[in-house]
Amino acid sequence: MTLLTIWADDQPSTPTLQTPDREVIAAELAAVGVTYRAFTPVAGVDASATSDDVIAAHQGLVDALIAEHGYTLIDVAQIHPEDSDEWRATAAGARAKFLNEHTHDEEEIRYFSSGRGVFYLHMDGRVLAMLCTAGDLISVPELTTHWFDMGTMPDFTAIRFFRTDDGWVGSFTGSDISTRFADADRLMADAESYV
Repeated sequence: MTLLTIWADDQPSTPTLQTPDREVIAAELAAVGVTYRAFTPVAGVDASATSDDVIAAHQGLVDALIAEHGYTLIDVAQIHPEDSDEWRATAAGARAKFLNEHTHDEEEIRYFSSGRGVFYLHMDGRVLAMLCTAGDLISVPELTTHWFDMGTMPDFTAIRFFRTDDGWVGSFTGSDISTRFADADRLMADAESYV
């Protein structure tokens, strides 16, 4: 279930808002310049799908976003659980890369085809944690301080859109703020309580 949690950035133990209501989520995110849209997930695209299969299954959405925003590079980020030490090490490394607060010189737009992950946006004295699930599209404006947590057992497929061929390039702030707020596992558990 999609979930938005907001804290004051100096009060990590007490959320000021937590809601699964997509209309409230869209309004709260729009107020800080973040686009959120919910789509009906495409059926039949599972963990075994290749990147080309994922893009083909979502070609209408991909084409519409390219036409609307002029994206030049589209790729697929996906990681799904496996029972092996090698997978656990790879997953831990991938998670660690995105857990530190950073910015990008271009907007960061992601469409979750399956699974879930949390974008933490550090804006205007607040931290907004957006738990995205299948069908969610989020666009984080350029230069927004943020981090991403896929949880200790990552399981997601996301289509990524870029305006340059450089792909994902982060500028890290050096802040340890991400260590002070509820992690993705906690927020995923919170989301389950709303079901």
